[in-house]
Amino acid sequence: MKLIKLIYILIAFAALFVSCSDDDSFSASPSNLLTFSADTVALDTVFSNVSSSTRSFWVYNKSGDGIRCSDIRLERGASSAFRVNVDGIDLTQVGSTSEIEIRKGDSIRVYVEATPTTQNADAPIEVEDNLVFTLESGEVQKINLNVWSWDAVFLRDHHVIGNETLTADKPVVIYGGLTVDSGAVLNLQAGTTLYFHEDAGMEVFGRLISQGEPGNNVTLRGDRLDHMFNYLPYDLTPGQWQGIVLHASSSDNTMRYTDIHSTYNGISIDSCSVDPLKLQLIASTVHNCQGYGIYTKNARLDVQSCQITNTLNDCVKIEGGDVNINSSTLAQFYPFDSNRGYVLNFSNVNPLKQLKVTNSLLTGYADDVLLGSKDSTLNNVFNYSFDHCLVRTPKPETADSVYLTNIIYENVKDTATGAEKHFVRIDTDKLRYDFRLDSTSKAINAASAETSYPTDRDGEMRDERPDIGAYEYKKQSND
Repeated sequence: MKLIKLIYILIAFAALFVSCSDDDSFSASPSNLLTFSADTVALDTVFSNVSSSTRSFWVYNKSGDGIRCSDIRLERGASSAFRVNVDGIDLTQVGSTSEIEIRKGDSIRVYVEATPTTQNADAPIEVEDNLVFTLESGEVQKINLNVWSWDAVFLRDHHVIGNETLTADKPVVIYGGLTVDSGAVLNLQAGTTLYFHEDAGMEVFGRLISQGEPGNNVTLRGDRLDHMFNYLPYDLTPGQWQGIVLHASSSDNTMRYTDIHSTYNGISIDSCSVDPLKLQLIASTVHNCQGYGIYTKNARLDVQSCQITNTLNDCVKIEGGDVNINSSTLAQFYPFDSNRGYVLNFSNVNPLKQLKVTNSLLTGYADDVLLGSKDSTLNNVFNYSFDHCLVRTPKPETADSVYLTNIIYENVKDTATGAEKHFVRIDTDKLRYDFRLDSTSKAINAASAETSYPTDRDGEMRDERPDIGAYEYKKQSND
C-alpha cells in the first residue's frame, strides 16, 4: 500500500515537472511572434514642451512557446519625444532592454507618454516614433507612436500693466493666472484663443475688450486638448479653468462674439456702484460651468443675443444692480448633477434698480426655472419685468401684471413642447448641444420687432418677425 502511494506521489511530481518545463520552454522559431492590443498608440494633440497624458497597450504571447526579446528600444533613441515603460523598465533611463521574456499565454503592459519639442510651425505637426521589438529569432516587430505637437505662447502669472493686445497668431496658454491691473487694458482680437490651465483664470481690475467677429470668435477655454474617453474631449467637461472676475475697480468692459466654456464660474462681477456700465456682453456664449454662468453683485450689465447655458449653479444670478437681458437664450441642462441651479435667480440683496428681460428664452429640465427673492427686511428696491419671453414657469392664476407681459408659458406636462424640443440638439450622453432653434419651437416669430436685438448670436440679421432667444431660426428647404 505504501509503495502504491509512493508511486502516485512520484507521478504527480513528474507531471508537475513536465508542466513547469513546458511553461518555461522558449523557442527562437521565426514563426513565434508577439501579438499587440494596438498597432498604433495615438496621444492626441499637446502643446509643444508640455507632457501628454499616458496611454498603454498590451503585448501578448499567443504562440506555443515562450518568447525572449533580445532588444526593445525606441527607433529614434535619445532624440525621441516619447517616454516608454516596458513591464516596469523605463527606456528613457536605460535606452533599451534585453531583459524581457514572455512565457506562452502570458502578457506584459507598456506605458507611453510624450513631450514634443518646439516645431517652429503655426499649425500642429505630427511627431512619430516606433517602438521596436527585436525577438531572439531575429524577427522585428514595431508599434507606431504618434502625437500632434502645437507651438504656443506661454504666459505664467502674467500682469497686463498698460495697453496690451493678444492676437490669433498662435494659441496662448495661461498658467497661474492672467491679471489686468487697474488702469490697464487687455485687447483680444478676433480669432484669438486663450487656453487656461486648471489653476488659472482672468482677474480684471482694469478693462477687458474682447472683439470677436461672426464666425471668428474669441475663445476662452481650458488647456487640455486630449480626451477623457474616445468620444469625450476634456474640453466638453466643466471645471477646466477658473473663469473671469471683474473686480470693483473695473468698468466699461466689452465682450463681443466671445465663447467662454468649460470653466468653474463663467463671469463673476463685483461692483460698488451701478452708475458706470460694468459689462456689455454681445453675441457671446457662457456654457458648461461647474459654478455660475454669470454672477453679478450690484452692477450694471447689458446682455444682447447671448447664450448662457448648462451650469451647476444658476445660469445667471443677480444680487441687485441694473441688468438688461435681451434676445438671449438661458437654458439649464447641466448633466452632471440633478441638484442644478435655476436659469435665472434674482434678489434684492443689493438694491435691484432694474432687471429687464425681453425677447428671451428661459427653459431647462426643472418645472420652474425662475427664482425671484424679495427680502422685505432689507428695504431695498426690487424692480423687474419680463416682456415677449418664453419661460418655463407656472402660469400665474391671475392675469399678467406689469411685471410679466406677452409671456409664452411653457407647459411642463406637454412633452411635445418640452424644454429639449426647442433646440436642434440636446445630447446629455455625449455632451453635445446645439441651442439653435428647432422648427417645432414656439419661440419662432414670437419676439418683438421693436425691441429685439437686430442680429443674432451668429451675426445673422433678424427678419421682420424675429424669434425669441439668441438664435434666429433658419428655415430649411423641407420645412
